[in-house]
Amino acid sequence: MMVFIKKNKFLVLSVIVLIVITFIDIKLTYKALENSYKQILSMLMIVPPIFILIGLFDVWIPRETIIKLMGEGSKTKGMVLAFVLGAFSAGPTLIAFPIAMMMLKKGAKYSNVIFFLMVWSSLKLPIVFYQITTLGLKFSLIINVTMIIVFIISALLVDKVFTKDEKLIFNEKAQDYSK
Repeated sequence: MMVFIKKNKFLVLSVIVLIVITFIDIKLTYKALENSYKQILSMLMIVPPIFILIGLFDVWIPRETIIKLMGEGSKTKGMVLAFVLGAFSAGPTLIAFPIAMMMLKKGAKYSNVIFFLMVWSSLKLPIVFYQITTLGLKFSLIINVTMIIVFIISALLVDKVFTKDEKLIFNEKAQDYSK
């Protein structure tokens, strides 16, 4: 029992909070359960296709290809590919993390993966088009060019801040990810 509680701390805490809220206002409990149900359905619509794509990515794209295109020696090419993959993506950032883990597993350079995550979360094309239509072209250009510069510097900086041992731990986790 204690192992289950330790392993599922957030779930146990949520159930306890839900029970307490039930005594305070049962309508809040119904609302929380309804929202949880909707979120679970939403995740069930997103997660299975993503894991199928990740499985295909794992099987169809050889490690050597990823190392060549996005690995340690890829230089600017790897960063451009990370930008294209992130910018032409669709879906919430939650989906990007399993893909990033797969990239690490296949030998992609750490800074390229970080850059991919940053671009996915902020510079996807639908977001950029929405910015242009609502905020204007000039303002959108300033924001997005600034973000690209900051993202590149941040990705390179993060790559330098983490030690080889820390990166090795990330890569080991990525190797274990799809087992």
